[in-house]
Amino acid sequence: MNYNTAAVAAITGLTKRQISYWDSSHFIKPSINEAAGYGSARLYSFGDLVQLKVAKTLKDQGISVQKMRKAVSYLKVHMPDIKKPLADLKFLTDGNTIFVLTRNERKIIDTLKQGQAVLTVAVGNIIEELKGQVITLSKERTYEVKIGKKKYPVLLHADTEDGGYWVEAADIPGCVSQGDTVEEALGMIKDAIAGCLSVLSERAKAKKAS
Repeated sequence: MNYNTAAVAAITGLTKRQISYWDSSHFIKPSINEAAGYGSARLYSFGDLVQLKVAKTLKDQGISVQKMRKAVSYLKVHMPDIKKPLADLKFLTDGNTIFVLTRNERKIIDTLKQGQAVLTVAVGNIIEELKGQVITLSKERTYEVKIGKKKYPVLLHADTEDGGYWVEAADIPGCVSQGDTVEEALGMIKDAIAGCLSVLSERAKAKKAS
């Protein structure tokens, strides 16, 4: 799956402004599709989500973006086989510096050259948390819309690539609509159902007449 800025914000807890700034400042860029002018959308991979969530976790612990940049630069030089350090390594932090665990359990790298007591940031736990949030965001939700005196079940889906939601009438094949918000999508599907019912009614009358 690919994730646009709105989906990334909902999943990681970052703001759209932070995501946009981190992209434009070349800190964490989308690996699927970069923004290329008006109308184009940033598209992130799941690996990008992990990097963004790890960066947010470190930031919440008091690590500045400048320190993260320095740590990532150090790791890219000294661990060139690790393509995405923020997604592939396990970090320790005390809010002042960033440590990285190596394959040697007795060896911890201080990426900012400072020795301090440490707090664990487990990337594995973050990955599992992100998977749960992705499933929650992507999971369809069932609603009912009322047209006249009758209620119709509809299925709402989050559109993680283009943003907003798309919705389908459960009992009327091919009857779908979309909207930027849940409320707008549900309102649009009501209009779509009314239109579909009108078409089906006309077809039934025509078939009966013939």
